[in-house]
Amino acid sequence: MAEQWMCNDYEQHVKWREYQDMMQALALGTPTDQSERDLPQADDIRINDIGPVMRAAGNGIELAPMRFGFPPSGPKGGPVFNFRSEGRRFDKSHRCLIPASAFFEFTGSKYPKAKHRFTLTDAPFMAIAGLCRERDGTEPAAFTMLTTAPGPDVAPYHNRQIVVLRPEDWSTWIDLSRPESELLRPLPAGALSVETVRAGAT
Repeated sequence: MAEQWMCNDYEQHVKWREYQDMMQALALGTPTDQSERDLPQADDIRINDIGPVMRAAGNGIELAPMRFGFPPSGPKGGPVFNFRSEGRRFDKSHRCLIPASAFFEFTGSKYPKAKHRFTLTDAPFMAIAGLCRERDGTEPAAFTMLTTAPGPDVAPYHNRQIVVLRPEDWSTWIDLSRPESELLRPLPAGALSVETVRAGAT
């Protein structure tokens, strides 16, 4: 189920050293053949853009470039960039994490809309719970973000939110070693910081 006009834009300013340090602290490691080239920087990654995705690789996790948004399911549909998580099971799905320094939400009815930047308060960067699909014929590998009810930090801006996972839950989502209902839920108040980076039209 696609959900239009929520998180369709995020920021990727995670530094390679930050990523390496975090993965080492979590005992996840990084493949020896990967480098900062596998974690390209971007002020905005929007629908149909290519972004780095963290996926299972043997006993570890690797970065892979994928397109933001699954292909439309029908001739009149749009890319599926958000996917509702409640009441679903994902043990048969290809689970992934989307590293991000921030995600954006937009408010207002006129363009340009106000742009709000959300960051994780107690970690240098975040990982968003996602699903991915490998390359299929002419279609490139792609990912979508899972969504849930909004937590108190996001509720003033939107009636849904993407699932932001704390670092200690990253491998748990990849392995799905705990039930989905324990992982795919909003963070408590104060877990996310928000700043308005663009005022909307009046």
